[in-house]
Amino acid sequence: MSCIELIHTADIPAALLADLAPAVERAFGAPCRVRPEPVSFGVAPDPARNQYYATAILQTMLNLDGMPGRVLAVTGLDLFVPVLTFVFGEAQLPGRCALVSIHRLHDEFYGLPPNASALRERLLKEAIHELGHTYGLVHCDDWECVMSSSHGVERLDVKSAQFCLGCARRVRGPSVRQPLRRLLFRARQV
Repeated sequence: MSCIELIHTADIPAALLADLAPAVERAFGAPCRVRPEPVSFGVAPDPARNQYYATAILQTMLNLDGMPGRVLAVTGLDLFVPVLTFVFGEAQLPGRCALVSIHRLHDEFYGLPPNASALRERLLKEAIHELGHTYGLVHCDDWECVMSSSHGVERLDVKSAQFCLGCARRVRGPSVRQPLRRLLFRARQV
């Protein structure tokens, strides 16, 4: 099985990725390792927006040396794509490169006190979501699925960090069984 490599820019503490790696490994059933030294993408902000073009960073990632398998970059840069005001991340669909920004995942961005737990949970959901795209997954209609679309932290906070059964089977194969939490949820509704 191909390895998932986590890389980061200098503004991201390596400890944040060390916490992320085991959860990514569990989600995809693939080994996940953190590259300890930060990377630089050598991109400049878009002068009109004062943000960074996510697609240009993905293109730069394709040329990084020594990156076997899939690569997830975590950065503090404020990302955009031309049709949206901002994005939490972007990925090749399908492909091997994905990118997540924590810039708008911090509670401080919204004028709230710091919340390290919320930041870690949001980063996990975005990391799994963007890596899911590299496996060929598109946005899911199941609002609890990690592959459902999130255009704001409020939406990100209510979805799960897990794949729905359909998405899990597309990533890990037909032997994946329905998660217990979904069975319990459905049993309560009957």
